[in-house]
Amino acid sequence: MMTKNADKKREQMIMFCMDDMVPQNHMLRLIDKAIDWDFIYDLVEEKYCLDNGRPSMDPVMLIKIPFIQYLYGIKSMRQTIREIEVNAAYRWFLGLDMMDPVPHFSTFGKNYTRRFKDTDLFEQIFAKILEDCMKFNLVDTEQIFVDSTHVKACANSKKMRKRVAHEQALWYEEELQKEITKDREAHGKKPLKEKDRNDPPSGGGGRADSQEEIAEGAKTQKCSTTDPESGWFRKGEHKHVFAYAVETACDKHGWILGYSVHPGNEHDSRTFKPLYDKIKNYRPAMIVADAGYRTPAIAHELLEDGIEPLFPYKSPMTKDGFFRKYEYVYDEGYDCCLCPENQILSYRTTNRDGYREYQSCPEVCAKCPSIHKCTESKNHVKVIMRHVWEEYMEMAEDIRHTLGNKEIYELRKETIERIFGTAKEQHGFRYTQYIGKARMEMKAGLTFACMNLKKLARILENRASKTPEFFGFLRFLVEESLYVEKWCWKQSQHQLCLQSGQAMAMACLSVVSSLHSSSKISRYLAIMVSVSCPCRYSTNLLPANP
Repeated sequence: MMTKNADKKREQMIMFCMDDMVPQNHMLRLIDKAIDWDFIYDLVEEKYCLDNGRPSMDPVMLIKIPFIQYLYGIKSMRQTIREIEVNAAYRWFLGLDMMDPVPHFSTFGKNYTRRFKDTDLFEQIFAKILEDCMKFNLVDTEQIFVDSTHVKACANSKKMRKRVAHEQALWYEEELQKEITKDREAHGKKPLKEKDRNDPPSGGGGRADSQEEIAEGAKTQKCSTTDPESGWFRKGEHKHVFAYAVETACDKHGWILGYSVHPGNEHDSRTFKPLYDKIKNYRPAMIVADAGYRTPAIAHELLEDGIEPLFPYKSPMTKDGFFRKYEYVYDEGYDCCLCPENQILSYRTTNRDGYREYQSCPEVCAKCPSIHKCTESKNHVKVIMRHVWEEYMEMAEDIRHTLGNKEIYELRKETIERIFGTAKEQHGFRYTQYIGKARMEMKAGLTFACMNLKKLARILENRASKTPEFFGFLRFLVEESLYVEKWCWKQSQHQLCLQSGQAMAMACLSVVSSLHSSSKISRYLAIMVSVSCPCRYSTNLLPANP
């Protein structure tokens, strides 16, 4: 039968409860159960005046609006407000009824500029949600996985200018210079003269309208006129854009533990320190990272702090047909290197980069039959470079060969790589529409916070739904262990019945307590275990003469 005029209910007026409009298993309802949003009031209290001015918008609502945007990967704040206007679940999450006006799309931007800019509010929100996840013993910080991903900046790749590429200061430079000075003194060398450090570090950029004089022959780099704090990112032959690098750490279960934001043209090894300062408070036993972090400085830093670095294998970058670096054996006792032809390469100096230089004798090398596999230098001198922290790299290589660590490293694709894929596909993390590093940090903090909170909400919901099943299953186990008739045929088996039933019940208690942290289940099992022997309840059902 054909139905007509199905739209006649559009103008129907009804009374309904706002809570009934949102399904019980809706993600926003689960998230609202998983966390108490009142902590935001304490974080922003000092940003508001207590006794002056007009009443402001609820700060919790103000934070929840971009939270909805990043949770569902909505492209812009304008589109987010349009979705809130017509989505009953979004209105319920914000505390609005169907007739309440939705805030203007510029409300959050204005509040950010006037109140939240240059603060760590969003990092505190991320830390508070992570703390709630740790309260349920869901986070395991024994092994931490570290990597970075690039987020396309809101900058046209064709709108750029040239600026001088200043030398970037290293986070380990002071400690390295002390090690170099100590090493040179041990070899009877004079300390190196201090270099002039008047140039500002590179990587972020100054203002877009600042005109910098570029001397002839000076090294330059590309700078966006739209977002000068971003960096020119090059990957492969086709991907050349302005971007930000978001360095992230997570545990083996995929919980995000920390993050840091840097320009896209900075190397991972140079931006490792800010993230490491955040995650070392968790006291991990091992940090797993890719080949970009495989440097002597990072290996030295981790091993000195008692943390094992797990790096992948990196193939030598020697030309084909030439001897590999590992074929030149280092003799620690005589502090020299031996080439494949058993000739000595003696120590010459320690340079500013922290590398000891070992050189061969040109007269000997000129007569060597393997000179074509060793060096192409005109003076027939082979130079081997060895870092002053090279022994830490050797220790890291031993850790890589430890049994079981290969399987640990393979977990990267299931942990940190999966986080980046989920963030980009589902939460709009492939690019940003904000300009500036501070706003990019806000986006990263709220995106990772909503990912952790979404995961927490689902786990708590699964626990709540499985609790009745646990009770039913435990009742079945305890009853089976306490009321088996075959144990009750003889009075002499009374003690065996009691011990067997209680032993099985205690085994159930230990197993389930390890799987589920509910105190109600523990109390329930304790009551069931305390039940006396079932013989007196079942003997009347048995035959008189068994």
